[in-house]
Order: sequence, then C-alpha cells, then structure tokens
Amino acid sequence: MTVASGRMITGRYELSTLIGQGGMGQVWTAYDQRLDRRVAVKLLRPDKVAGQEADELRRRFVRECRVTAQVDHPGLVTVHDAGTEGEELFLVMQYVDGADLSDHLAEHTPYPWQWAVAVAAQLCAVLSAVHAVPIVHRDLKPRNVMVKQDGTVTVLDLGVASVMDTDTTRLTHTGSPIGSPAYMAPEQAMGGAVGPYTDLYALGVLLHELLSGDVPFSGSTALGVLHRHLYEPPLPVRRLRPEVPEPLEALVLRLLSKDPQHRPASAQETYEQLLPLLPARGAPTGGPLDPTRPFLRPHAPWPDRARTPAPQPSAHAVDRPDVAGAVDEVKRLLGEGRITQAVDILGSILPAAAEQHGEHSPVVRTLRKQYAATLMDDGQYRRALPELRRLADERAAEAGQADPQSLRFRYEAAQCLEQLGEPAAALSEYRALLPYYENQYVAGDPELAYDVRRRIGHLLLALGDRGAAHDTLARLLLDVERLQGPGHPLAAEVRRTLQWLGQVRG
Repeated sequence: MTVASGRMITGRYELSTLIGQGGMGQVWTAYDQRLDRRVAVKLLRPDKVAGQEADELRRRFVRECRVTAQVDHPGLVTVHDAGTEGEELFLVMQYVDGADLSDHLAEHTPYPWQWAVAVAAQLCAVLSAVHAVPIVHRDLKPRNVMVKQDGTVTVLDLGVASVMDTDTTRLTHTGSPIGSPAYMAPEQAMGGAVGPYTDLYALGVLLHELLSGDVPFSGSTALGVLHRHLYEPPLPVRRLRPEVPEPLEALVLRLLSKDPQHRPASAQETYEQLLPLLPARGAPTGGPLDPTRPFLRPHAPWPDRARTPAPQPSAHAVDRPDVAGAVDEVKRLLGEGRITQAVDILGSILPAAAEQHGEHSPVVRTLRKQYAATLMDDGQYRRALPELRRLADERAAEAGQADPQSLRFRYEAAQCLEQLGEPAAALSEYRALLPYYENQYVAGDPELAYDVRRRIGHLLLALGDRGAAHDTLARLLLDVERLQGPGHPLAAEVRRTLQWLGQVRG
C-alpha cells in the first residue's frame, strides 16, 4: 500500500508522518483540519484479507468501530472517526503521547517486575471493561499498548482484529497470519471460538515477555510458533529471574494454560491476584513513564516536565528538504489558523535547515523566531521556553545585553515561565529586565515597561508578598496617571487591583 505524506482522508485528515506499518496497513500521525489537532490514522486494505468479501468487511469494520467507540474507559484510546475511502478502511484515533510497551521494555532491561505487575493490572482493568460489552480484543501485544507520560497504560486497536478475523486459516493471500502468532492463544491459532480467555492468554504472553525479556514461544516461521503454543509448556520465569515472586510466576503459568478453562475466570480475577503484588502507597516511583505511578499516586497530576519538553515529530525522510517550500506551507497554515500543524512543520524542518544553511544563518534564525512565536501562539510554553532562551543568548552575544530584540526574547521567556506555573523564576527574569526598560535602553516602548512592572506586582501577589506587591503597583499607578492620564486602561486595571488588595489586607 503506497500512501503519501500530505494526502487527505475525507477532506479532513491530512496524513503527516508514517509511524507504523504491517501486512494489512499503516498508521500515520495526521492533522484534523477541522479541529486543528493531532490525531492518529490507521489505514487498512480489505483486499489483503482472504475469505471475505471486501464490501461485507467494510460494513463490519464501521459497525465494529461504532461499538468499540462506546466503551468508556480511560485505558482505551479514544476513537474519533471511522469509515471507508476508496479501497481503504480508515480509523481516526486519539494521538497518544508516550512510548509503546515494546519500546518501553527495550529501554528498561531488565524490566522491573513491579512495573510488569502495574502494566498487567492496568490492562486487566481495560480488559474487564471491554469484556463486559462484550468485545474481545484478539490482538493484545506490546505494540498495541502505550505507556503515557503519566505512567498510565492505553490500549490500541480494539475491534480491528475482530473485523479481520475471517476464516479458520487466519492467513492473508501471502500466507502470513493476520494476528500476531507470538501472542496468539491456542484456540485462536486453531480458528476456534475466542472469548475473554483468549485475551487473558495474550496477557500471559505479554507478562512473560516483560519479566523474562522474551516471549515464551518463538520460531523462524509463523506455523512453528503456533505449533509451540499448542504443544510446548512455557518456561517458568523464575528460572530466568529468581527475584520474581512465586505468586507472580504461578499467575503467568495459569494465564498461559493451553486449556482456557484452566486460566483465570476473568480479567477481574486476574486483577485481584495482581493486587497484593503492587507496590505499597508511598513507595518511591521510578523515572519517567513509570507505570506504577497510577497505583502509588492515583489521579495525581502529571510529573513536572519542565526539563523534558514534549518530543517533536520527526522530519520526513527526504534527500534535500525543501526549506523554502516548508516556510511557504507554514505561512499558509498560519493564515488558515492551523497552528498545531505549523508548529510541527517548523520543528521538523529546523534541523534540516541548520544542516543546509548553517546553524547561525539568517534563514535558520528567522525559522527559530517563527517557531518560538508559533509555539507560544499554540500554548506550548514548555517547548517555547528553551527556544526563546537560545534566541536571547545568541542575540545578546552579537549585539550586547541591552539589545532590544534580545530583551524581547527574554521577556517572552519570562511569560512562558509564568504560564508554566514558576512564579519565582518569572519574577527573577522580569526584575532582571526592568532596569533596561526603566533606564530607557529600549526607546519608544513605554507600554512594555509598564507591563513588566505590572507582571512583577502580580507575581509578588502570587508568592504571598502582598506588601511589596502593593508598593510596586502603587508606584506603577502614579507613573501611569502622571504620564498617560487617569483614564489610561492600565491605570484603571491597576486601580482595581489595589482596591481589591486593600480590601484583602483590611
């Protein structure tokens, strides 16, 4: 299936970056132009599936997506839209910021067994809600599980495998299994009836992989893997990692029972068996993307990511990036109010532009200014802050600390700190800027000087220093009334603040 970046789906979703590809289709990041948000789009080709008419498959696909979209659980990816276009089926989903479980495992080897328990417990909560519909996932595997920034686990592709589950062969025209043989339950491999117990087997495979670093059954061919699922016993994980608790090893072996009747009765029962193994409240969490965190600190705010800005989408793989074309595209997008997409294009083209024109070239400097300004317009203050600081430092090194452009970048960086909930840091930055404005190093912009003083007063209030805040704002009011007149909008605003502050202090 050949799909190009920039292609529109139903005139609304513009494909951006290919992030996954398999025998049946592709997954792309995309932009919902109507709501100006990033989404994920899965494209599937019915003609890749044997044993079923394409038109019937399309009907089943849309119906299944409607059903699964009604499952309300925070551990399930939100389905925004689904349908058909030409020969393809498409599914539009929430874009999940995090790492898929396969990558998460690769980055943390050996995977802490407490993390494995936390992941499995969260998956049990999702499966319990899904099975109550009833829906069977049919393709639970690490690539279909995302670990979000706050440690919560999100399950993808619910309902898709159900539609693609056609005849007993479960093979495409090329002879490849439709599902994932490494995670496929014996009854599923044989084309038998599937149920919640099928997902529990896949959960057992996934748990075994997290604890041991590998799936219990592997092989050079799909049929060889399926044969091992049917006839070979799994290796107990404690032989590979003795520190794994015995009850956890026993649960994994139960989940991997060949006979569905010997597995736990439900996802709820599995959760109850995992519960005593979860870390106790108050235990220290690991690092970023710690899946134990939802249990240690349920519903707590997300970790502070002040020093870990959100990742930027990768640039498209092209030999010579068209920087000029990208700039024109950004201008068009901004003109249409599509800020989120403009931000991503700017972020992805900057490294290529620096390589092509030089890190300190006028082209790259202009792009960085536009990038920082657009990030601020988009409310992405976490990502804008380091860009503004870099611009300020570079400009100051060239033109001096009092250069108006450098001061402007510092002023905007202070605004970012305000928005990020760091009042002390913002106050320090504004105070450092104030002498330049008061000494008229920056000519012709008294309104900016007033604004810095107003912000200092409000930050002092935020930090609890009401006396200093009152003095700062009172002096500001006198200066504004003297130079601009009592009817100036800022004078009226400051006057109201002082009146309210007087009431509070009284």
